[in-house]
Amino acid sequence: MTIREEAIDYLQLIDGELRPAQGGGWIESVNPASGQVWARIPAGAADDVDDAVRAARAALDPWRSLPAAARAAALHAWAATVRENLDTLWRLDTTGNGRARREAEPAIAGAATQIDFHAGLAETITGDTVLVSDTATTYSIREPYGVVGLIIPWNAPLAMFLAKVSAAIAAGNTIVVKPPERASVSVLAAAQLIEKAGIPPGVVNVVTGEGATAGEALVKHPDVRKISFTGSTATGRRITENSVLNVKALALELGGKSPNIVFADADLDQAAAGVAAGIYTASAGQACIAGSRILIQKSIFDEFVERLRARASAMVLGDPLDAGTDMGPLAFDGQYEKVREYLESGREEGATVAFGGRYGRALFPADSPFAGGYFVEPTLFVTEDPHLRVCREEIFGPVAVAIPFTDEDDAVRVANDSGYGLAAGVWTQNLACGHRMTRRLEAGTVWVNTYRRLHWALPFGGQKESGNGISNGPGTLDEWLEHKSVWIEHG
Repeated sequence: MTIREEAIDYLQLIDGELRPAQGGGWIESVNPASGQVWARIPAGAADDVDDAVRAARAALDPWRSLPAAARAAALHAWAATVRENLDTLWRLDTTGNGRARREAEPAIAGAATQIDFHAGLAETITGDTVLVSDTATTYSIREPYGVVGLIIPWNAPLAMFLAKVSAAIAAGNTIVVKPPERASVSVLAAAQLIEKAGIPPGVVNVVTGEGATAGEALVKHPDVRKISFTGSTATGRRITENSVLNVKALALELGGKSPNIVFADADLDQAAAGVAAGIYTASAGQACIAGSRILIQKSIFDEFVERLRARASAMVLGDPLDAGTDMGPLAFDGQYEKVREYLESGREEGATVAFGGRYGRALFPADSPFAGGYFVEPTLFVTEDPHLRVCREEIFGPVAVAIPFTDEDDAVRVANDSGYGLAAGVWTQNLACGHRMTRRLEAGTVWVNTYRRLHWALPFGGQKESGNGISNGPGTLDEWLEHKSVWIEHG
C-alpha cells in the first residue's frame, strides 16, 4: 500500500464544470486502511445545491425531448468509458472506503453493464391505450419526474452512483447527486467521464458535503421532484420528515438485520462458506443485506459454529488494494467506534464471544502500515436470547450473532421478529422446505443455498422498515417515471 504524502483535491461537477464549494470549505478524506488523509473534497452547501438544481432544470427539456435511442446511445458510451477507466476507478473507490478489491472491482464492472441494461430499457418506455368511451380517445403516458435527487451511501458509492444515475437519466430525468462525505472521491472521478460520453452538461450534477448541509438542502429544495436515498433507516426517517413540506416522491432503500437460516440437512460446508461470505467478506459486514443473524438448528449448532470459526480464522485482513485480501477495514472512524461499542454491548448483555472480538492495533504489528487503520476481525456472538441489541440492531460491521432454533416454525418466528425486512437466506437440501420458507419469510429477497447474489435483471427492495423502493429488474425505470392519463373528447 502506498500512502500519499499530500492530499489531492477533487472538485464538484455542476453544469459540466468542475467547481470548489462556494463557501471555500473542504472535507478531508481519510484512507481507512491507514488512518491517513489522502484527499480533500469540497464542503458544498445550500448555494452549491441550488446551482446544481438550476443547471439540472436548464438541461431537463433538451434531455427528455431526445429520442430514447439517442439517450440510450449516450448511456452506452458512458458504460464504455467506465470500462476503459475501471482500474483507476476501483482503486479510488477502495482507497476511499476500504472495500476489498475482490468486491469493488467486479461491482464497478457490473455497474457498467447495468448502465447498458438501463440504456436498453430507455427504448421500452410505453403507455397504454384504454377504451373507456365511444366518443373519446384515452391513453396513458409515462413521463420523467424532472429534476431528481440522489443520496448514496458510503459502503458502495461508485457502483450505486453508476446504477442509480443511469436509470434516472435513461428515463429522461436530470439529476443532482449528493455522494457520501466519507467516500466521495470515486464518484467525483467518475463524474468527469460523463461529458466525455456525450451526455450534455447539467444532466448529471454532483455536489459534495455533509448530510446536514448539502444533503438536507437537496431534500428540501422545492424544484427537486423526487429523492432516492440508500442508507440507514434512521436517516431515511429524517429524509421523510424533511420531504413533507414539498410532498416529494421518495424511494428509500434502508437498513437490514437479515437472518441466514441453516437447517440440519443443509450441505454444511456450502452453508458455512455462504454464511461467512454473507457477513464477513461482505464489505466487512458493511452491507445492508449482510446476513448478521445466523439462525442454526439446535442439532448442528455447535458443529456449525466451529465450521464458521475455521472459515473466519482463514480470512486475510489487510490491504484492500491487494487481490489476496478477504476483508478490508471499516469505512471511517465513526463506524469503527460504533462497531467497537456493539462488541462491548454484546458482552455486557450476556452474549458469548465464540470467536473474534479484537480490533485495531491488536490485529497488526506496531510497525505495520495498517496499525492505525479501522480494522475489526470477524466476530461471532452466541446467544439464545434473540432480543439483545446485537440481535436486533444493525451493527454494519463484521459482527454476527448465532441463535439456535428447533424447527421450521421456530425459525420463521425468530427470523420475522424484526422491524427490518430486507433479505434472508435459507440453507437446506429439502427444496420443499426451501420453497415454503421463501413464502413465509418477511423479506424483499430470499436466497436458498446461496447468499448475497444480486443481478440487475431481478428486482431488489425491502419490506417493513427496510424501505419502499425497487431497484433493478425490467421495471427499474418505473421508479423514475410518473403516470399521466390523457382523455381527448371528439364526439
